[in-house]
Amino acid sequence: MATADLKKESVSPKATESTKTVDATPQPTEREKKKQTFIVRTIWTLIMIAGMVLVLTAGHIWMVALVGLIQVLAFREVIMLATEPAREMKLPWVRSLNWYFLATTIYYLEGESVIYYFKHHVVVGNLLLPLAVHHRFLSYCLYIIGFIFFVYSLEKNHYRFQFAQFCITHMTLLLAVVQGNFIVNNIFSGIFWFFVPAALVITNDIFAYLCGITLGRTPLIKISPKKTLEGFVGAWICTVISGIIFCKLSRHFYYFICPMSDIGIHAWSDVTCTPNPVFLVTDHRVPTFLQGMLGTDIVSFPDIYFHVTALSTFASLIAPFGGFFASGLKRAFKVKDFGDTIPGHGGIVDRFDCQFLMGFFSYLYYDTFVATHGIAFDIVLQSALMNLDPKDQVMLAESLSKYLVNNGLVHEKILECFA
Repeated sequence: MATADLKKESVSPKATESTKTVDATPQPTEREKKKQTFIVRTIWTLIMIAGMVLVLTAGHIWMVALVGLIQVLAFREVIMLATEPAREMKLPWVRSLNWYFLATTIYYLEGESVIYYFKHHVVVGNLLLPLAVHHRFLSYCLYIIGFIFFVYSLEKNHYRFQFAQFCITHMTLLLAVVQGNFIVNNIFSGIFWFFVPAALVITNDIFAYLCGITLGRTPLIKISPKKTLEGFVGAWICTVISGIIFCKLSRHFYYFICPMSDIGIHAWSDVTCTPNPVFLVTDHRVPTFLQGMLGTDIVSFPDIYFHVTALSTFASLIAPFGGFFASGLKRAFKVKDFGDTIPGHGGIVDRFDCQFLMGFFSYLYYDTFVATHGIAFDIVLQSALMNLDPKDQVMLAESLSKYLVNNGLVHEKILECFA
């Protein structure tokens, strides 16, 4: 018996060691992890580039759909982080209210864009006209319903959390959804005003990394310790140069510079328009102190280069603070990324945090310094249909017909309709 026990005791450690050997699996080294992450990140970067090219060539509506998808996913990522404690508190309506406010905001913003850019379709329809006329009032009523329901859902001992959720929801709507809507307006104004600002942000991000790892010495901001002043300034210079190159390559294509005139337009459509004056070559007087060096007092180039330089400067010096803001928000929630929507890159917000700020600025800049404001056909038609009674509308049509007949633009038989 004693011998048997000794055999058992002598075998047992070996068995245990054997089990440990079988169960032990080699853990990947830090270098292998970084290599795997780099491979995944590169693959998904190529996928995103290919997807972007496909959407750009597919047409304006597909770009609008892409922006809408990004808005919703960005909102979802922030709200998912913010509402996580709601499960433990057993507050069932928190997320439902958040999505309701998102829906009402999209209805208001996208409705405004549709009414503005598609007046000639909206104002002539008996069904759509009342919705267009009362759109803002209907949107406000929908919002008030959500507001009342929020107040009704307040529960004792959870007031602070619920009001914090209300504030976070509206902050996200403002920074992601509202600003994203102005990107949609940029698309309608011309793909150039959507593509170039977005490309400038991406370019700046790339050069900030490259200049930072090669020249970086001085820390830039505490919230992002890896950002350096040298990378910040170097990226600015490189982004301005890249912006001029983007402009030179794209300003000759009507598909890029023309405002959207039809929802079916794509890259292979025969698009023509009268280009905005900023895309046309004009003469510029050279400053006196440069005339000797250049050997001339006049140089010719389109004004769009000035505007792209301004956009490049904003993309380099201001838009990155959208990323810094997002970094601070992640630290507030104690997370590394907003999500894992894009493998190797994190969430949608991690990739597009600067784009929302850039898109809003691009819209304001275009509308202030570039857009040509005039009385368009859509505005006149909308005003006539909404402000004139049927009798006055007939009188307007008759007067316009007489004018067109007198100028030989239409046949005089058209006047028989008013006899």
